[in-house]
Amino acid sequence: MILEPAPPGFEIVHSIDRDAFGLPLVERTDADGRELVIADGSGELHVRLRDEQAARRPAVLVPLDSMGELRADVALHFVRRLTSQRAGLLPAALRLTSFQKRRLIQLLHAFDVHDLGGGPRDVAAKVLASDHAQRRSVEWKDSHARRKANRLIHDSIALVEHGYLKLLRGL
Repeated sequence: MILEPAPPGFEIVHSIDRDAFGLPLVERTDADGRELVIADGSGELHVRLRDEQAARRPAVLVPLDSMGELRADVALHFVRRLTSQRAGLLPAALRLTSFQKRRLIQLLHAFDVHDLGGGPRDVAAKVLASDHAQRRSVEWKDSHARRKANRLIHDSIALVEHGYLKLLRGL
């Protein structure tokens, strides 16, 4: 979420009190301003402050792109939190289901095994906990564990190389 200073003429009811949000998980400053990652019970909120006036006279900038509606939902979540209202959960597109969490953990584990030089048998044994990895070559070749291990390796490489960007877009 991007915060800009509100234009003159707007009555600003709430400035951003950093103490109300607690300590940020991440805080970094670059040429585009300051970025904060704030966590609460509903998830993480990434806030970009273009300059210090944005904290005193906050206005949310919502680019009208393919993610505009999602950005507006996150902005509403932020406003509710800022005004001490019940914010609720982040938009559904930004929340992972328990299945998605398990799958992502499995993919990252498979990537680690593969990155350390392991092959499909290693992934099947260590990630899938499959005894098929110990079978003879003829039996292993037709094994569902081999096919699943190969898919995990392929999908994990895609996730690490560029697929994680889909998570950030809520897809």
